[in-house]
Amino acid sequence: MDKRQAFGSWLSGPRAAAEDMGVDFGYRGQQLGLPESGPGAIAPLGRRFGALFIDWALCLLVSYALLSGHDAQAAGNWALLVFLVLSLLTVGTVGATPGKLLLKLRVIGEGGVRLSLPRAVLRSVLVVLVIPAVVWDRDTRGLHDRLSRSVQIRI
Repeated sequence: MDKRQAFGSWLSGPRAAAEDMGVDFGYRGQQLGLPESGPGAIAPLGRRFGALFIDWALCLLVSYALLSGHDAQAAGNWALLVFLVLSLLTVGTVGATPGKLLLKLRVIGEGGVRLSLPRAVLRSVLVVLVIPAVVWDRDTRGLHDRLSRSVQIRI
């Protein structure tokens, strides 16, 4: 094995190395019983980040206009609280934030059930903490989704 191949496999990570050895991981969401594509499939990362961006911009706008006294720095701090309340109210009731609705995404519980209010609260608090949201599994579900037993899907 030459050095370039070893370096390339190191950059690709253990999943790519295992796939090169013939291990079949299946598609994202297969272990959860979700379809590979279309409605009900795991939401793509681009749409999820887009929804987060829309929601965060909405929260910044609300906090700047209503809570911070038109102070941009204070608006950023208030936006976190507004984001938590927005997430609790919308994910806990309709299963999606405004950004998720615009990009045709929904948060459901594992097994396709509606996310209960306690699980929605847990998920929202973990999203606000950020770190659980950036630790993913092979289905690209964040730790916040794993711990609250939820999944983001396309609608």
